[in-house]
Amino acid sequence: MDLRIKGRVALVCASTSGIGLACATALAREGVKVFINGRDEARLAHAQQFIQKSTGNDVSTVCANINLAEGRAKIFEACPTPDILINNNAGPTPGKFQDWDEAQWLSALNGNLLAPIFMIQGYVAGMQARKFGRIVNVTSAMVKSPRIHQGLSTTARTGLTAFCKALSIDVARDNVTINNLLPERIDTGRLKQMVERMVVLESITAEEARLKIADTIAAKRFGTPEEFGDACAFICSAQAGYISGQNIQLDGGSYPGLI
Repeated sequence: MDLRIKGRVALVCASTSGIGLACATALAREGVKVFINGRDEARLAHAQQFIQKSTGNDVSTVCANINLAEGRAKIFEACPTPDILINNNAGPTPGKFQDWDEAQWLSALNGNLLAPIFMIQGYVAGMQARKFGRIVNVTSAMVKSPRIHQGLSTTARTGLTAFCKALSIDVARDNVTINNLLPERIDTGRLKQMVERMVVLESITAEEARLKIADTIAAKRFGTPEEFGDACAFICSAQAGYISGQNIQLDGGSYPGLI
Protein backbone atom coordinates (compact mmCIF):
# COMPACT_ATOMS: atom_id res chain seq x y z
CA MET A 1 0.00 0.00 0.00
CA ASP A 2 1.23 3.48 -0.87
CA LEU A 3 0.71 5.52 2.32
CA ARG A 4 0.82 8.77 0.27
CA ILE A 5 3.28 10.51 2.56
CA LYS A 6 6.30 10.50 0.24
CA GLY A 7 8.01 13.88 0.44
CA ARG A 8 6.52 14.72 3.85
CA VAL A 9 8.83 15.75 6.70
CA ALA A 10 8.94 13.86 9.99
CA LEU A 11 10.66 14.40 13.31
CA VAL A 12 11.07 11.26 15.39
CA CYS A 13 12.15 11.92 18.98
CA ALA A 14 14.50 9.53 20.78
CA SER A 15 15.10 7.52 17.64
CA THR A 16 18.60 6.05 17.87
CA SER A 17 17.38 2.61 18.93
CA GLY A 18 14.35 0.45 19.69
CA ILE A 19 10.86 1.67 18.91
CA GLY A 20 11.99 5.16 17.89
CA LEU A 21 14.49 3.80 15.38
CA ALA A 22 11.87 1.42 13.99
CA CYS A 23 9.38 4.26 13.49
CA ALA A 24 11.99 6.42 11.76
CA THR A 25 13.01 3.53 9.50
CA ALA A 26 9.41 2.75 8.51
CA LEU A 27 8.74 6.38 7.64
CA ALA A 28 11.98 6.72 5.65
CA ARG A 29 11.01 3.61 3.70
CA GLU A 30 7.85 5.44 2.64
CA GLY A 31 9.91 8.29 1.20
CA VAL A 32 9.45 10.63 4.15
CA LYS A 33 12.25 13.10 4.87
CA VAL A 34 13.13 11.99 8.39
CA PHE A 35 14.90 13.87 11.16
CA ILE A 36 16.10 11.59 13.94
CA ASN A 37 16.92 12.76 17.44
CA GLY A 38 19.04 11.63 20.36
CA ARG A 39 21.53 12.86 22.94
CA ASP A 40 24.63 11.02 21.68
CA GLU A 41 26.34 12.01 18.42
CA ALA A 42 27.90 8.59 17.87
CA ARG A 43 24.61 6.73 18.35
CA LEU A 44 22.86 9.22 16.07
CA ALA A 45 25.43 8.66 13.34
CA HIS A 46 25.05 4.89 13.67
CA ALA A 47 21.25 5.13 13.47
CA GLN A 48 21.49 7.48 10.48
CA GLN A 49 23.71 5.01 8.62
CA PHE A 50 21.41 2.11 9.49
CA ILE A 51 18.29 3.87 8.18
CA GLN A 52 19.98 5.12 5.02
CA LYS A 53 21.36 1.66 4.26
CA SER A 54 18.02 0.00 5.01
CA THR A 55 15.84 2.38 3.00
CA GLY A 56 18.09 4.13 0.48
CA ASN A 57 16.83 7.51 1.70
CA ASP A 58 18.75 10.34 3.31
CA VAL A 59 18.19 11.04 7.02
CA SER A 60 19.02 14.17 9.03
CA THR A 61 20.09 14.20 12.67
CA VAL A 62 19.48 16.57 15.59
CA CYS A 63 21.52 15.96 18.73
CA ALA A 64 19.43 17.44 21.54
CA ASN A 65 17.74 16.58 24.83
CA ILE A 66 13.99 17.04 24.41
CA ASN A 67 13.58 17.25 28.19
CA LEU A 68 15.32 20.64 28.18
CA ALA A 69 14.01 23.91 26.75
CA GLU A 70 17.31 24.56 24.98
CA GLY A 71 17.20 21.08 23.46
CA ARG A 72 13.71 21.61 22.10
CA ALA A 73 14.72 25.01 20.74
CA LYS A 74 17.58 23.35 18.85
CA ILE A 75 15.16 20.84 17.34
CA PHE A 76 12.67 23.53 16.33
CA GLU A 77 15.45 25.41 14.56
CA ALA A 78 16.78 22.35 12.73
CA CYS A 79 13.34 21.02 11.74
CA PRO A 80 10.92 23.96 11.77
CA THR A 81 8.00 22.62 9.70
CA PRO A 82 7.46 18.88 10.05
CA ASP A 83 4.27 17.26 8.84
CA ILE A 84 4.74 14.34 11.22
CA LEU A 85 5.81 14.35 14.88
CA ILE A 86 6.57 11.11 16.70
CA ASN A 87 6.80 11.81 20.43
CA ASN A 88 8.98 9.16 22.00
CA ASN A 89 11.10 9.28 25.14
CA ALA A 90 12.67 6.96 27.67
CA GLY A 91 10.29 5.86 30.40
CA PRO A 92 10.97 5.93 34.14
CA THR A 93 12.48 2.87 35.79
CA PRO A 94 9.91 0.60 37.49
CA GLY A 95 10.11 0.45 41.24
CA LYS A 96 8.30 0.72 44.56
CA PHE A 97 5.88 3.55 45.25
CA GLN A 98 7.34 4.09 48.72
CA ASP A 99 10.80 4.68 47.27
CA TRP A 100 9.92 7.45 44.78
CA ASP A 101 10.91 10.91 45.95
CA GLU A 102 9.89 14.30 44.60
CA ALA A 103 12.80 14.46 42.17
CA GLN A 104 11.79 11.16 40.56
CA TRP A 105 8.19 12.27 40.19
CA LEU A 106 9.20 15.58 38.63
CA SER A 107 11.61 13.84 36.25
CA ALA A 108 8.87 11.45 35.09
CA LEU A 109 6.38 14.26 34.57
CA ASN A 110 8.93 16.33 32.67
CA GLY A 111 10.04 13.55 30.35
CA ASN A 112 6.73 11.82 29.66
CA LEU A 113 4.15 14.60 30.02
CA LEU A 114 5.62 18.08 29.64
CA ALA A 115 8.33 17.45 27.02
CA PRO A 116 5.92 15.88 24.50
CA ILE A 117 3.35 18.62 25.16
CA PHE A 118 5.96 21.29 24.46
CA MET A 119 6.96 19.48 21.25
CA ILE A 120 3.33 19.51 20.15
CA GLN A 121 3.00 23.15 21.15
CA GLY A 122 5.96 24.03 18.93
CA TYR A 123 4.56 22.33 15.83
CA VAL A 124 0.81 21.96 15.84
CA ALA A 125 -0.09 25.49 14.66
CA GLY A 126 2.08 25.04 11.56
CA MET A 127 0.45 21.71 10.82
CA GLN A 128 -2.97 23.33 11.09
CA ALA A 129 -1.96 26.14 8.76
CA ARG A 130 -0.69 23.64 6.15
CA LYS A 131 -3.79 21.43 6.59
CA PHE A 132 -1.82 18.27 7.26
CA GLY A 133 -0.40 16.90 10.48
CA ARG A 134 0.16 13.56 12.10
CA ILE A 135 1.16 13.47 15.76
CA VAL A 136 1.84 10.09 17.34
CA ASN A 137 2.73 9.67 21.00
CA VAL A 138 4.46 6.47 22.04
CA THR A 139 3.02 5.87 25.51
CA SER A 140 2.48 2.55 27.28
CA ALA A 141 -0.02 -0.23 27.82
CA MET A 142 0.07 0.83 31.47
CA VAL A 143 -2.08 3.85 30.52
CA LYS A 144 -5.05 1.48 30.18
CA SER A 145 -3.85 -1.28 32.52
CA PRO A 146 -2.14 0.50 35.43
CA ARG A 147 0.29 -1.37 37.67
CA ILE A 148 1.80 0.30 40.68
CA HIS A 149 5.40 -0.70 39.89
CA GLN A 150 5.01 1.41 36.73
CA GLY A 151 3.29 4.25 38.58
CA LEU A 152 5.70 6.96 37.45
CA SER A 153 5.17 6.11 33.79
CA THR A 154 1.43 5.52 34.15
CA THR A 155 0.80 8.85 35.85
CA ALA A 156 2.77 10.96 33.40
CA ARG A 157 1.56 9.23 30.25
CA THR A 158 -2.07 9.18 31.31
CA GLY A 159 -1.84 12.95 31.73
CA LEU A 160 -0.45 13.23 28.19
CA THR A 161 -3.30 11.04 26.93
CA ALA A 162 -5.91 13.31 28.49
CA PHE A 163 -4.30 16.47 27.13
CA CYS A 164 -3.99 15.07 23.61
CA LYS A 165 -7.57 13.82 23.56
CA ALA A 166 -8.76 17.34 24.31
CA LEU A 167 -6.47 18.91 21.71
CA SER A 168 -7.30 16.32 19.03
CA ILE A 169 -10.91 17.51 18.96
CA ASP A 170 -9.87 21.08 18.22
CA VAL A 171 -7.36 20.32 15.44
CA ALA A 172 -9.20 17.56 13.55
CA ARG A 173 -10.91 20.09 11.27
CA ASP A 174 -7.47 21.03 9.92
CA ASN A 175 -6.53 17.44 8.96
CA VAL A 176 -4.27 17.14 12.00
CA THR A 177 -4.57 13.88 13.89
CA ILE A 178 -3.22 12.99 17.32
CA ASN A 179 -3.03 9.36 18.36
CA ASN A 180 -1.25 7.28 20.97
CA LEU A 181 0.44 3.93 20.38
CA LEU A 182 0.50 1.75 23.49
CA PRO A 183 3.26 -0.86 23.35
CA GLU A 184 3.54 -3.85 25.62
CA ARG A 185 6.34 -6.39 25.53
CA ILE A 186 8.07 -5.12 22.40
CA ASP A 187 11.50 -6.77 22.17
CA THR A 188 13.68 -3.72 22.81
CA GLY A 189 16.11 -2.47 25.43
CA ARG A 190 13.16 -1.55 27.64
CA LEU A 191 12.12 -5.21 27.73
CA LYS A 192 15.69 -6.15 28.58
CA GLN A 193 15.45 -3.92 31.65
CA MET A 194 12.26 -5.70 32.69
CA VAL A 195 13.98 -9.06 32.25
CA GLU A 196 16.97 -7.97 34.32
CA ARG A 197 14.65 -6.74 37.07
CA MET A 198 12.84 -10.08 37.15
CA VAL A 199 16.14 -11.98 37.27
CA VAL A 200 17.08 -10.12 40.44
CA LEU A 201 13.65 -10.24 42.09
CA GLU A 202 12.95 -13.92 41.39
CA SER A 203 16.48 -15.39 41.26
CA ILE A 204 15.96 -16.93 37.81
CA THR A 205 17.93 -16.86 34.57
CA ALA A 206 17.38 -14.30 31.83
CA GLU A 207 15.98 -16.99 29.52
CA GLU A 208 13.57 -18.16 32.20
CA ALA A 209 12.48 -14.56 32.74
CA ARG A 210 11.88 -14.03 29.02
CA LEU A 211 9.80 -17.20 28.79
CA LYS A 212 7.83 -16.23 31.87
CA ILE A 213 7.06 -12.78 30.49
CA ALA A 214 6.17 -14.14 27.04
CA ASP A 215 3.71 -16.54 28.63
CA THR A 216 1.70 -13.55 29.94
CA ILE A 217 1.08 -12.38 26.36
CA ALA A 218 -1.94 -13.69 24.48
CA ALA A 219 0.19 -14.20 21.35
CA LYS A 220 2.82 -16.03 23.45
CA ARG A 221 5.62 -14.01 21.88
CA PHE A 222 7.17 -10.58 22.04
CA GLY A 223 6.34 -7.92 19.49
CA THR A 224 9.05 -6.72 17.16
CA PRO A 225 10.16 -3.11 16.75
CA GLU A 226 9.47 -3.49 13.02
CA GLU A 227 5.82 -4.37 13.65
CA PHE A 228 5.52 -1.29 15.82
CA GLY A 229 7.24 0.95 13.26
CA ASP A 230 4.97 -0.19 10.44
CA ALA A 231 1.87 0.46 12.58
CA CYS A 232 3.18 3.93 13.32
CA ALA A 233 3.76 4.63 9.62
CA PHE A 234 0.18 3.70 8.81
CA ILE A 235 -1.20 6.01 11.51
CA CYS A 236 0.83 8.77 9.82
CA SER A 237 -0.59 7.96 6.38
CA ALA A 238 -2.98 9.98 4.29
CA GLN A 239 -5.44 7.09 4.58
CA ALA A 240 -5.51 7.38 8.38
CA GLY A 241 -6.83 10.93 8.36
CA TYR A 242 -10.13 9.87 9.97
CA ILE A 243 -8.41 8.23 12.95
CA SER A 244 -7.72 10.66 15.78
CA GLY A 245 -7.79 10.85 19.55
CA GLN A 246 -7.29 7.09 19.83
CA ASN A 247 -5.23 4.78 22.04
CA ILE A 248 -4.04 1.91 19.88
CA GLN A 249 -2.75 -1.19 21.67
CA LEU A 250 0.23 -3.09 20.28
CA ASP A 251 0.28 -5.89 22.80
CA GLY A 252 -0.26 -9.21 21.05
CA GLY A 253 -3.95 -9.18 21.96
CA SER A 254 -3.28 -9.14 25.70
CA TYR A 255 -5.48 -6.25 26.83
CA PRO A 256 -8.55 -7.86 28.47
CA GLY A 257 -10.97 -4.95 28.30
CA LEU A 258 -13.51 -3.89 25.71
CA ILE A 259 -12.44 -0.25 25.30
